[in-house]
Amino acid sequence: MDDRRSIALAYLVEENRILRGQLRGRVRLTDAERLRLAIRGRAVGRYGLGELATIARPDTILRWHRQLVGRKWTYRRSRPPRTQTMQEICALILRMADENPRWGYTRIRGALNNLGRHVGRSTIARILKAHGISPVPGRPTSWETFLRAHWGAIAGADFFTTEVWTWRGLVTYYTVFVIDLASRRVCVMGSTPHPNEPFMQQVVRTLTAADDGLLADHHVLICDRDAKWSAAIRSRLGEAGLTVVQTPFWAPNANAYAERFVRSIKHECLNHIIPFGERHLRQAIAEFVGHYHCERNHQGLRDELIDHPSAPATKASRGQPGRGRIRRHQRLGGLLNYYARAA
Repeated sequence: MDDRRSIALAYLVEENRILRGQLRGRVRLTDAERLRLAIRGRAVGRYGLGELATIARPDTILRWHRQLVGRKWTYRRSRPPRTQTMQEICALILRMADENPRWGYTRIRGALNNLGRHVGRSTIARILKAHGISPVPGRPTSWETFLRAHWGAIAGADFFTTEVWTWRGLVTYYTVFVIDLASRRVCVMGSTPHPNEPFMQQVVRTLTAADDGLLADHHVLICDRDAKWSAAIRSRLGEAGLTVVQTPFWAPNANAYAERFVRSIKHECLNHIIPFGERHLRQAIAEFVGHYHCERNHQGLRDELIDHPSAPATKASRGQPGRGRIRRHQRLGGLLNYYARAA
């Protein structure tokens, strides 16, 4: 029986060698085929494979076996992909550089170390350079950072126009207002079809009054380069201790808070009414300003009101569900609405 098996095995080996010699190129094996050969080859041993193996060398078959054993005892770590981690680090570096324009590469690296992110200075420099952010000496302070650093001392002033029907026809009225950047409080100084020098002089006297002037506690006033803010007007404001900062041409974002108020009063009020006369215009503006201060939530103030109601705080006013009937308070015939619970 052993002789017959040896003869049959010798025949099969010779047949495989002949078939292998007629094949062109390498024999492509699947993972399942490699698995079967590795299991059989381990049992045969290196010496036996040297006489029998024709498709692959004995060392190759044994290497397949070692890889299968190693794969069995290998456990994958559940960690986020490298690409996702680098994107998070890159976004964090850009955020730190934007919010802290005086931070250099070493300072940013130290802040990242505090968060458990260890990044080299060269990597930080490469990321900032790729996004067009210059090193510290040439990195400008953003306008938003400048405004927040002087919160409470800066006010913005601007004009907006309204077309009013009068007995003379359609007349353009110019309304000047001042907004406190910290509290968002607005003071409308007046409306006139002729914003000439005497009108502006009166506006300056009202703003800079020693006792109750809106700009008595401010040091900087932002306005555009409109001719209404003439050199004489700026000089009067300077005598009152105010530094007038004029925005560049065609740069509304430089006085963004004032521009946002103009958009609010236009979009929520003036664009939906037809003013008949100056008195009607003044009444509509006064109603909106009252709504703006006491009844309108502001995103820049975390959805809070500028002036909270003077009534005792109820559960509803503290963000908790209260009791009582909900009433609607109307302004301008329901154009502006505010909802509150009855006392």
